[in-house]
Order: sequence, then structure tokens, then C-alpha cells
Amino acid sequence: MANTLYNKARESFLSGGISWSGDTIKAVLVDTGTYTFSQSHQFLSSLSGTVGTAATLGTKTVTDGVADAADVTYTAVSGASVEAIVIYKDTGVAGTSPLIAYIDTATNLPVTPNGGDISITWDSGANKIFKL
Repeated sequence: MANTLYNKARESFLSGGISWSGDTIKAVLVDTGTYTFSQSHQFLSSLSGTVGTAATLGTKTVTDGVADAADVTYTAVSGASVEAIVIYKDTGVAGTSPLIAYIDTATNLPVTPNGGDISITWDSGANKIFKL
């Protein structure tokens, strides 16, 4: 699988349902041995195999239609191996928190948690986290 946006997220961006700069956007580590990406998945409640606690993205930017944010560090992570990251809009309720992006090629992925910190460095190229 390659990095991609969920189709319903594309629709939500275009209809104003997701604001990258204004909404609370989080990223969660995912074990692909438990979760298989599907375009039919729409909300966080569809996601299985999460590892650790989701990180809130800070310093978000949208210049030229490119989504970017500060790199994230997950602290004291233990559990299953991590092969992907899923980004979502956090509404506070899993059944209404829309999935945005599935990323399985990033610096420090895959990784096997050992109780230490896991740092994720977003791409510094032209497309950053993703480009609409």
C-alpha cells in the first residue's frame, strides 16, 4: 500500500467538513497485521490495531494546498509492531471522527515499540504530509 488519502476525507475537504488548519487533527500508530486499509473506512471506529496514544498535530500549515505539521513524538510506546500512521480529525467520538490519510512510508517506519519514544518526521519534500 502507498500513502493515500481516504476518499471520504477528500470529499470532506472539498465540502468544508474538514479544516486542516482549524480542526483538531491527530495521528495514530497502526499495526497492519491487525488493520487493513480500505477506502470504505470513513471513521476512527473502523480502525483496528492502533498502538499507543494518538498525537495531536501542531503547527499545521496549508500553503499551496499542501498539508504540513510539526514532527511528532509518541512517548513510552509499547505493543505490536507499527507499519503505518493514520491521520484523522478528532471530534471526541470515534464514530464521527473522519479518517484523513493512511501513511505507510515515513521516516522511522516500520518500527517495533520497546517502551521508548517513537519519533515521526514528516516528509520535507514538496508534498509534505500530503497535497490536495
